[in-house]
Amino acid sequence: MLQKDGFFRKQREEKRDDFFRAGQAVSPAPVTAANTTEAEATVPAATATNERKEAKLVVGPDIKLKGVEISDCDTLIVEGRVEATLDSRVLEITPHGVFQGTIAVDNAEIHGRFEGELTVRKQLVIYGAGKVSGKIRYAKIKVEEGAELSGEISMLDKAAAGVRKVA
Repeated sequence: MLQKDGFFRKQREEKRDDFFRAGQAVSPAPVTAANTTEAEATVPAATATNERKEAKLVVGPDIKLKGVEISDCDTLIVEGRVEATLDSRVLEITPHGVFQGTIAVDNAEIHGRFEGELTVRKQLVIYGAGKVSGKIRYAKIKVEEGAELSGEISMLDKAAAGVRKVA
C-alpha cells in the first residue's frame, strides 16, 4: 500500500528539483594551494569582492512602475512612467519618460517630465523638451531654451550639497 502523498509528492519534488538545477549557475572550484601558481597566489582574493559594479535600473518605454521605493540604485533611466521614491547617484529621464515622486540624486538629466520633490546634490540639467514641476532644490543648474521649470525652486546651500544620505 502507498502512503498518503508518498508516491505523488516524490514525483513533484523531483520535477521541482530538476527545474531549479537547470537554471543554476556553475560556481568555480575553490582555490587551493595545490591548484594555483605562485603569481595567482600573490593576488589577494578580496580585490574581486570589493569591486562593485554599477547598479543600473532601466524602466523601459511601455513600463509603469508605481508605489515603490528604489534603493541601492546608482543610475535610474526612465523611459516609461515611474511613481516612486529614489535616492541615487544619477537620474536620467528620457524624452518620453515621466517620473512622479520624491528624488534625491547627485546628478539629474531631464529630457522628459518630472513632477514632485527633486533634490540634486551636484548638477541638474533640464533639456529643451524637459518639464520639471514641484519642489526643486539644486547645487548647480543648466536649463536649455524651451525647457519648462515651475514650482518652488531653490539653491542648496554648500553644506547640504556635500552631504549624501546613506541608508
